[in-house]
Amino acid sequence: MSPLPPLLDVRRARTAPSGATAPDLPGGYDDALDDAELRTARAALVQGRRQAARSLLLHTGDDWDRRGHRLTALAREPYAAAWARDWLQAEPGSPDAAALLALAQVQRALRGRENPERARETCERAAALAPADPTPWLGLLRLARIVGPEREVFDVFAEVRRRHPEHHHAHHLLVARLAERPSGGRYESHEVYDLAELAAAEAPADSPLAVLPVVALAERYRVLAATGLAPADPTASAHWSGPRARRILRAGFDWWLEWEQDEHPRRHIDLNHLAFALSCAGRPAEAAVLFRRIGAHATRAPWSYPHRDPRAAFRTARARASAFLTNP
Repeated sequence: MSPLPPLLDVRRARTAPSGATAPDLPGGYDDALDDAELRTARAALVQGRRQAARSLLLHTGDDWDRRGHRLTALAREPYAAAWARDWLQAEPGSPDAAALLALAQVQRALRGRENPERARETCERAAALAPADPTPWLGLLRLARIVGPEREVFDVFAEVRRRHPEHHHAHHLLVARLAERPSGGRYESHEVYDLAELAAAEAPADSPLAVLPVVALAERYRVLAATGLAPADPTASAHWSGPRARRILRAGFDWWLEWEQDEHPRRHIDLNHLAFALSCAGRPAEAAVLFRRIGAHATRAPWSYPHRDPRAAFRTARARASAFLTNP
């Protein structure tokens, strides 16, 4: 991707969340999504055995989206920071152990259990050990997204993008933060759509960033509903029916039909955003196809928007789509 235009680049004035995964079936949320190798390594790590995680990250290599996904999921385990410290003690200077500790410290800071500045320092040390790896910077971006000024969000995003221009998770975090800016005009002219459509247009044709404008629609709805500017029931909102929204939904679904990325580690997040938006827009036939692909891998966001039970919202939308196919 070429540099962002002046309106959207990092030269923005300073100012002062969205979310991950919930199987529709019993068993709770699983941030691993459908990554069986990740689930195996995580289970071993819970038992104090780090070799599976070590091997997993070694073989992940520089597949940066997958590395970020796997490390973020491992870091969400309650004792991940302690495991990572033990690992670093056994293998001083290990970039994998340092990255796991960095993301675990970020997770703790976001839960109010760690000093954010200490988490930042841990990320910076991990970044110094692996200068080409965007994952420690992803940790810094997750932190800045919630507790940092806007300038920090854009600066850190630029560092991630310098290392991996199409970083999926980083783009989602940036869109979620940018969606929170007040709109100066018609809601369809909000700059979060400009950035998302720019990223989609400049990415390769098969890039999942093609779905980013749909994510922007959902994130902007979250903000509007939370501030009383849109109905709390997303299906009752005109947010999804404007000309730009219709164009975004059509482009996102058409991209999925042609380029579905079966191997992308975060594809279920995109599928859930598409299914959510199409359900809200009253397009049950298209949504039903996506629900079949989602299977048990429902996600908290965007089904929880603005303050709903994500499991109930997912089931209701899926039932409506299924009923349409049965009785069109």
